[in-house]
Amino acid sequence: MASFTHTIARVATWNLAGYQDIDAERAAHQIEGLALLDAELVVLIEVRPVSHLQRLVDGLAALGLDYSATLIEQPVRLHIGVLAKGGVGIENPRLLEGSQGDYANGRRALVFDLRIGRFSAHVLGLHLKSGRGAPQQALRDSQCRAIGSYVDAYRAAPGQSRRTILMMGDFNMIPGQDVSNFHHLGGQDVMDFVSSWDLQDRFSHILDLGRANLLDGFAISRTYSTRYVRGSLRLFPMHWTMELGREAFRDRVSDHLPFTASFRIA
Repeated sequence: MASFTHTIARVATWNLAGYQDIDAERAAHQIEGLALLDAELVVLIEVRPVSHLQRLVDGLAALGLDYSATLIEQPVRLHIGVLAKGGVGIENPRLLEGSQGDYANGRRALVFDLRIGRFSAHVLGLHLKSGRGAPQQALRDSQCRAIGSYVDAYRAAPGQSRRTILMMGDFNMIPGQDVSNFHHLGGQDVMDFVSSWDLQDRFSHILDLGRANLLDGFAISRTYSTRYVRGSLRLFPMHWTMELGREAFRDRVSDHLPFTASFRIA
């Protein structure tokens, strides 16, 4: 087990807006933002191309930050990747087959086991179907049912009933609007969508014309999650930290802001 000199670790998730071309200038801004975020683990959404993840690792290394990369290629063009600091354990990474639901071209959930010091968890990185219309919501429902069923089965498996489950990424779900999505995604009342409560007056997705909403999500299993520092989930104001306005950040870095949460690891 790797030793850590600190007692708290930060876990983060961020959508890189990989549907756009991530040129050298945008990549440099993302590296700067990740260095400022300085989390032990970052689940990254919309990694494209696959090589961009290594570009981030190399850029962070040039700043003196030691990260390793984990990515299982999706059958579609947008990928989910993981950055982990030295000493953080990532085991059994895989794509959760069937988690695309009825959306044939949907992204599969990235699943892996995490260990940071004495904290361990089963992590699901999600990038669900986008869109606000009824057809898109129905496709998300099918994805959420599949993932919720997996969570129930995982919790019922021998030896896993006390394991912390973390779910994070771009849910493409708005609290209070996409009620059926949240209902299915949580399994049999297993998951606590802390982002819906702790960040209900915040936004993570920057739209044009000054609009914004809370599309990204963070959930923790309701039971046996005592290592979560309650109330620590925060929207990281990367645009302000980088001394950029919201619109400039959207144009130069990403149209999403990261989440970060703290866990006791000692």
